[in-house]
Amino acid sequence: MSLKQQLRNDLKEALKARDERRKAVIRMALAAITNAEVAQGGDLDDDAIVAVLRKEARRRQDTIAELKRADRPERLAAEEAELEILQGYLPQLLSREEIVAEARQVIEEVGAEGMRAMGDVMRRLMPKLKGRADGRLVNEVVRELLSG
Repeated sequence: MSLKQQLRNDLKEALKARDERRKAVIRMALAAITNAEVAQGGDLDDDAIVAVLRKEARRRQDTIAELKRADRPERLAAEEAELEILQGYLPQLLSREEIVAEARQVIEEVGAEGMRAMGDVMRRLMPKLKGRADGRLVNEVVRELLSG
């Protein structure tokens, strides 16, 4: 079953269960997928749908960070709940330790020393980790390894 069909089925279940938050998040996700399909001009495969859902999850993470800085606990709980629902549809990301191991391997392959080699390392590393790791975290790990 495709991810889009899974979302549709879960929407039906949320409607039956009268789960307003889950219903709203799934509708938002389906709307974002539809917008991406219109922009592309055709149906999206599961990898593209995961990319759309990751983008929506990243938006929630950014909003959560802003709400923490603004000290808005009432809105923070709602955003965290939405993020949790979205993450249920995303494949598990690599841990920081796994990213460090992959980055060290690429740094060795490239023979990178210092920050000047960051571009080369990232060009080789990101295709390996595409869809399996957060780009911000990968960038942070590579910076630490090259500068330290």
